[in-house]
Amino acid sequence: QVQLVESGGGLVQAGGSLRLSCAASGRTFSNYVMAWFRQAPGKEREFVAAIRWSGGYTYYADSAKGRFTISRDNAKNTVYLQMNSLKPEDTAVYYCAGGDTIIIRTTPGKYDYWGQGTKVTVSS
Repeated sequence: QVQLVESGGGLVQAGGSLRLSCAASGRTFSNYVMAWFRQAPGKEREFVAAIRWSGGYTYYADSAKGRFTISRDNAKNTVYLQMNSLKPEDTAVYYCAGGDTIIIRTTPGKYDYWGQGTKVTVSS
């Protein structure tokens, strides 16, 4: 059974940084795409960034480009989201997702596994 466990959320001032982690277990992820989504109160879940586990190809939402970096540690089966220059509009619950595909998708429904989420609050 696949498990994704996020950590690293918290309260930070605008302009600050946070690093989110997603520890994956339960199978081999070499053919997976791992992604981060976020959901603010009253809004739909939106794509933030994704990485192809094999090869490390990355893709970002426009809102994340230049500020966020997604990466993975194969030895630890962990995916990270480094978030810099945070803005109040980045406030949301951030979810890690895994898809059994090599194609990067930005639609939540295309992902097979989800973590429980970690809350990020950016104060102005």
